[in-house]
This record gives sequence, structure tokens and C-alpha cells, in this order.
Amino acid sequence: MPVPSSAYGQQHGAPSCFDRVKIGFMMGFCVGMASGAIFGGFSALRYGLRGRELFSTVGKTMVQGGGTFGTFMAIGTGIRC
Repeated sequence: MPVPSSAYGQQHGAPSCFDRVKIGFMMGFCVGMASGAIFGGFSALRYGLRGRELFSTVGKTMVQGGGTFGTFMAIGTGIRC
């Protein structure tokens, strides 16, 4: 019976350091997007934005928050490797 390969492509099943950094970035990006949606949405509504301006502002805030937090999570994960 053949032995199934792991999801990370290695024999022992442990993710490489680069895989860990990628996973850390993705986790941080998701958390940053969520916090950007919450804080960006509240601030845009407080400024009185509606419609297209609201979605544009919230989208930009989400991407910025996701990129920032994802980068810091990737750096932190890379330090721990």
C-alpha cells in the first residue's frame, strides 16, 4: 500500500520555514482585514460616507490593515523558525 504524501510536500509532514511564514502572513492578513472592516466601517460611517465612497474607503482600510498585520505576523513567524 503506498504511503500518502503530506500536504506540505515533505516526507515527515512538518511544514518548512517558508510555509510557516506564508501561513503566518495569511492568518495576519485575515485578522487585519476583519479589524479593517470594523474600524474602517465605523470611521467611514462617522464621516457620513454612503454608497460607493463607503465601500471604497472600507475596502482600502481592509487591504491596508490586512497587509500591515500580515507583514508583522510573517516577520514574527519567520523569527520563530
